[in-house]
Amino acid sequence: MALPPKVYQFLVSVFASFGSILYGYDLGVIAGAISSPDFKSRFNPTTTETGAVVSVFTGGAFFGAAFAGPCGDFLGRRLTIVIGAIIFLLGGGLQTGAQSLEYLYAGRVLAGLGVGFLVMIIPLYQAEIAHPSIRGSVTALQQFMLGIGALVASWTTYGCNRNFPDDSSKQWRISLGIQLVPAGVLALLMMLFPESPRWLIDHDRADEGLRTLARLHAHGNEQDPWVRAEYDQICETIAYEHQHEAKSYVELFTNRSSFRRLLLATAIQASVQMTGVSAIQYYSPILYGAIGISTDNTLKYQGISSVLALLAQAACIAMIDRTGRRWAMIGGNLFNCLFFTIATIMLAVFPPGATNNASAAWAFIIVTWLYNISFSATNGPLSWIVPAEIFDTRTRSKGVSIGVMVSFAFNTMIGQVTPIAMEKIGWRFYILFVVCNFTNAVYFWATQPETKKRPLEEMNYLFTNAPWFVPGMNMKDFETHDLETRVQEVEQKGSVIRQEEA
Repeated sequence: MALPPKVYQFLVSVFASFGSILYGYDLGVIAGAISSPDFKSRFNPTTTETGAVVSVFTGGAFFGAAFAGPCGDFLGRRLTIVIGAIIFLLGGGLQTGAQSLEYLYAGRVLAGLGVGFLVMIIPLYQAEIAHPSIRGSVTALQQFMLGIGALVASWTTYGCNRNFPDDSSKQWRISLGIQLVPAGVLALLMMLFPESPRWLIDHDRADEGLRTLARLHAHGNEQDPWVRAEYDQICETIAYEHQHEAKSYVELFTNRSSFRRLLLATAIQASVQMTGVSAIQYYSPILYGAIGISTDNTLKYQGISSVLALLAQAACIAMIDRTGRRWAMIGGNLFNCLFFTIATIMLAVFPPGATNNASAAWAFIIVTWLYNISFSATNGPLSWIVPAEIFDTRTRSKGVSIGVMVSFAFNTMIGQVTPIAMEKIGWRFYILFVVCNFTNAVYFWATQPETKKRPLEEMNYLFTNAPWFVPGMNMKDFETHDLETRVQEVEQKGSVIRQEEA
């Protein structure tokens, strides 16, 4: 029995999301690896060297996202995913077998380069193969699988720390080596799955694009009304784009509609980092230590946080195509602001280490968990959903590439600034994120139009014609989708033909 088309699309997207598992796993596992006794005794790293081991990963990812943009346009979405997985395999292998810090640096850079390829191209590929009615759920898999990777990393690190002796390199080599498995599976099998039909049509392979659309949406039936309507719409839109839309990165900044979408994509990626998600993750282990929690229990509580995040991301997958993008983004930032305000007040009144108020410290931990739930259910997944769906076929790879580069740049900046700021000004640093969460909500309330269930080929109309101050727009003018009208016309034409033949 053949799978329903939407189930098939979802499962293909789940497999592609193995690349997101790599991102979450590598971010989650490195802290436990470099803090293991054998790692410290074997390499004797300074504080600067330890920080470099962590930060060169996001530096590599920045450049990976940059290279993935033109690669995705030239070689296709699938092959770009395969290239990212192969680069990650090289980096993961170097990390696992590292005999010196130099090997580890090289492995981290290469792994980051591969992850940059993967997290840039995967949501784009998912958006291009998914039905509009499930596109949000499908592209939200990026954050969900990232959460899966972080969860596995948390408990793997915990298990290695508990079960291998302190003088064994297995304590960190095994945890680093496990990430090679999903990368290898992704590299071996990705080419067995369908290429993006939009990329095929854009590269003069229209017949293959039609067959792929039929395979994705109608069990291979090329005469299906939805398939024919979507195929005609894609062909017309791509023909228009070839004449009018961005052919280079420069035109993303000179074309009004393209620039508006680029501004939204980069603002979303930057705003996600300025919610404070990285800062609160970096500071939580320090707090755990300040209230006397052992390393084993610290890893355990971080694992609990990963489980909560995963549940919140699953809720986003289930609901995002019903609730929409706009109000989820606004509401998520407002809740983040609330929880950060509470956390800031608690840190000011009960500074960790300065008091023995364990209840206050535990209350802070619970607030950080609530923040994690809020972020994981809204802003985290939306940072991948919205950029992947708002661009045209001709601009999508370029625009998403720039957005992901901004994300990694801000991530690196927050990671470098947070320890210094926490040492110099303490809890006052958190005020920055209270303000940013609130201003994020206001900005997206003012500028972000709703894009749920809108076909990708109709985003150009929305961003060209909708006012820049979104609350003043009449949504009824944008509720009718051209694709739905085309489907009805194809169905009516088919009905007339069948009647004439009868």
